[in-house]
Amino acid sequence: MVDAIVSPLLEQLISISYEEAKQQVRLVAGVGKQVKKLTSNLRAIQAVLNDAEQRQVKEESVRLWLDQLKEASYDMEDVLDEWITARLKLQIEGVDENALVRKKPVCSFFLSCCIGFKKVVLRRDIAQKIIEINENLDDIAKQKDVFNFNVIRGSTEKSERIHSTAIINVSDVRGRDEEKNTLKSKLLCESNEQQNAVQIISLVGMGGIGKTTLAQFAYNDKDVIENFDKRIWVCVSDPFDEFRIAKAIIEGLEGSLPNLGELNSLLEYIHTSIKGKKFFLILDDVWTDDYSKWEPFHNCLMNGLCGSRILVTTRKETVARMMESTDVISIKELSEHECWSLFKRFAFSGRSPTDCEQLEEIGRKIVGKCKGLPLAAKTIGSLLRFKKTREEWQLILNSEMWQLEDFEKNLLAPLQLSYNDLPPEIKLCFLYCVVFPKDYDLDKDELVRLWMAQGYIEKKGNIEMEMTGGWYFDFLASRSFFQDFDEDEEGIVTCKMHDIVHDFAQYLTRKEFAAIEVDGDENPLSLTSTCQEKLRHLTLTLGLRAKFPVSILDAKKLRGLILFYDCQGELAASRGLQGLFDQLTCLRALKIEDLTLGDKTIEIPRGLENLIHLRYLQLSSVEELPETCCELLNLQTLDCLSLIRLPQGIGKLINLRHLIFDEFGVDYVPNGFERLTGLRTLSGFTVARVDGEYSSKACNLEGLGNLNHLRGFLRICGLGNVTDADEAKNAHLEKKKNLVCLILDFTKREDEDYEEAPMWMNEENEAKQEAICEALRAPPNIESLKITGFEGRRLIFSCNWTVSLDKLKRLNLKFFPRCEIMPPLGKLPSLEILTVRSVNSVKKVGDEFLGIEIRDHNHIHGTFSSSLSSSIVAFPKLEQLTLRSMDELEEWDFVKEDITIMPKIKSFTLRYCMKLKSLPDQLLRSTTLESLEIDAVPIVEENFKKDTGKDWSKISHIPNILISRRYEQGGPSR
Repeated sequence: MVDAIVSPLLEQLISISYEEAKQQVRLVAGVGKQVKKLTSNLRAIQAVLNDAEQRQVKEESVRLWLDQLKEASYDMEDVLDEWITARLKLQIEGVDENALVRKKPVCSFFLSCCIGFKKVVLRRDIAQKIIEINENLDDIAKQKDVFNFNVIRGSTEKSERIHSTAIINVSDVRGRDEEKNTLKSKLLCESNEQQNAVQIISLVGMGGIGKTTLAQFAYNDKDVIENFDKRIWVCVSDPFDEFRIAKAIIEGLEGSLPNLGELNSLLEYIHTSIKGKKFFLILDDVWTDDYSKWEPFHNCLMNGLCGSRILVTTRKETVARMMESTDVISIKELSEHECWSLFKRFAFSGRSPTDCEQLEEIGRKIVGKCKGLPLAAKTIGSLLRFKKTREEWQLILNSEMWQLEDFEKNLLAPLQLSYNDLPPEIKLCFLYCVVFPKDYDLDKDELVRLWMAQGYIEKKGNIEMEMTGGWYFDFLASRSFFQDFDEDEEGIVTCKMHDIVHDFAQYLTRKEFAAIEVDGDENPLSLTSTCQEKLRHLTLTLGLRAKFPVSILDAKKLRGLILFYDCQGELAASRGLQGLFDQLTCLRALKIEDLTLGDKTIEIPRGLENLIHLRYLQLSSVEELPETCCELLNLQTLDCLSLIRLPQGIGKLINLRHLIFDEFGVDYVPNGFERLTGLRTLSGFTVARVDGEYSSKACNLEGLGNLNHLRGFLRICGLGNVTDADEAKNAHLEKKKNLVCLILDFTKREDEDYEEAPMWMNEENEAKQEAICEALRAPPNIESLKITGFEGRRLIFSCNWTVSLDKLKRLNLKFFPRCEIMPPLGKLPSLEILTVRSVNSVKKVGDEFLGIEIRDHNHIHGTFSSSLSSSIVAFPKLEQLTLRSMDELEEWDFVKEDITIMPKIKSFTLRYCMKLKSLPDQLLRSTTLESLEIDAVPIVEENFKKDTGKDWSKISHIPNILISRRYEQGGPSR
């Protein structure tokens, strides 16, 4: 794991040396030599790190040496960060850095007068720190020679693994009835779909979840035994030894081994041996997802008789996919009842009924800590078998899992295997997850940004760091380190970490990570100075009666602080923050979250600018940030959902990648914002009035022009304040290829109630808004679009727009007070959901809505004859259509042409169209329509009354009909 810190540090040093040589600048005379010496020492240390990482498990002295190296590396990162930040600050301020390196005292004097004595002193301080770190690293490099480390290019030694066997007492298997029945059914089912098909079934789940036990159950089941000619059990483990596996399969088939020395001969022997045989092969504990290793076995095993089965157990979804599994069974936790049954078998063995009764209550609480993990229930149950008193059981209940005496020997072992299989950089990412409390909903995007803030994700060529972080997350997820995945409509992915996995990570990080809860006046931290020196990440939860514990300010090397607090209590967060900003200046991530989402806000005190290393800042209850926050030049993420005003100097934050706030809350975007070309996430952009309060301070719409890395969601407000179509064109929305959700809001900022605004107010803006909308040009990969407050008479989806919107799935048009003609939306090829609301001036919906101009009954566009019209489809993928508050709408009909309209429509909702007389037959007679809802459309409602309405027969085939908020047919799903 230390290598994951040292390697990027070494690359950074090399990069700095290169830049110095290229630009012929240096911080202070002589520092260049120190950097070269640091680089040389780190290279020598890096060469032996693999050996050291392996030996630290059994050698305490090596572990202490690695701790020293880690501490020195952290210090080095901080100093280099100071150096880079100082140079960046000069660059932003437009100061010539060469001017700082003069050696003559007289020159130094004049320079200090020109650019400030404080800056020169700062740089000399940095130089002195580099020298001190170099001396420390010199000692560490010399110490390595004492251990006689070997230079190992890759990790060759594997952790000790226990090989599984097929032997089990089936009656001892607790629970898993559903999984057992499913698996047994798949093993015994005869499939006629493929001749000579050998099906592969995979059991996937985290270590200790019971995959091997379930496979043993299947292997020893009486019906399974009778169904197959041959059964073979092979514990594959890691590494994937082709010779050993081939020999094990042959021995299972034949009972003895032939005298063959080549792998090809062994595989040919298997191919011949299984011909005409119906076999059941279990490959337990498969780790490799390298198809080249599996392919030779796959080819020879397919020679078995139809009905043969291969059952694979693995912790990796990638293995199941690589092996082309026909069925993948995900093994989940035991139910509470099943877990209790397993626990009782071990913990209550040999006890009297009276003892069992007295211990049951506390025993059930202990089982709750196992969170359905069979190995945990079995391990803790075995441990408690020899604990006689209630006090001993209570001690186990009150202990953290990783503090238990058998944790390392039993529970840790299977998790350690999964952990050891991770690349070094992903190990760091996994361990960082322990900063969140148990049962916390981990947000994938937030997690990636926090990993970036800690430097765990390196920039690699043109690959986005966020993309690399997403791969790291998926890597951990595919290896069962995460569970309970959920994805909302906006694509936000959340998951949880199993409590036992959390305990395991806590065990590995107990010196560097701490989680503390405070709910009173007591000081929670009684850390020794050594612990405080090593503490790097802290999660602090402050309850209703808590006061800010000033003792955390002694942990001066903290790199991450997550603070959860109850805003209803007496927590004076701002008072605590003052000391935090002054003392904890190594912080790279700071997250302060109000647990109750109350209406109180925090006022940020002086000193925020001291956190020069800060990359991630999340404040849930802050309305305004001080201007000094714009000195945080390394900031990558600024997440303040309650923010109502951006700081005026935000353009200085040139490393900012994610700016998150309530998209409705910000009054304007300050000048200089256009410099933030690295932004990936931007919640909203507000265009201020030219003659308004903020006009002199505000950035206009062109400020978006070079922000082409934007991705995900973007809301643009105040488009009614744009005065020139060229300004809209120069926003270059079409270049923002990673945007998938866009909101265009044409209302002016001061129009709070634009739905009720008089129509005559904006007559002069009609042509202008039409031109601006046309000039905006939608991004090419947009999937969701909402346009609101448009004041033109006609919203034209021209060729430019239509070509750009070929991936559009959701469209929402809202509050168009002057629009008289429905836009031609039928030609949007991917549109699935359409909502039109308060398009108040439309009186008739006709063929223009379909996007097809019909001149007469025989020609379409004067080109297509009626014989070809049947091949024309309007709204080809539309499934949901909603029209609401169309005040002037009277007619809706399409020309009687043989044109396919909405062939996939499932749901149609019509509300508050008081003047509408009828609906088009082409829509009503659709056989795909499953739901029809009509409300406040009096004439149509009267015609559609069940049995008595003259048009009831047109809709009677629709399964669910809701009219006037009453179900005439069908009803809500139960």
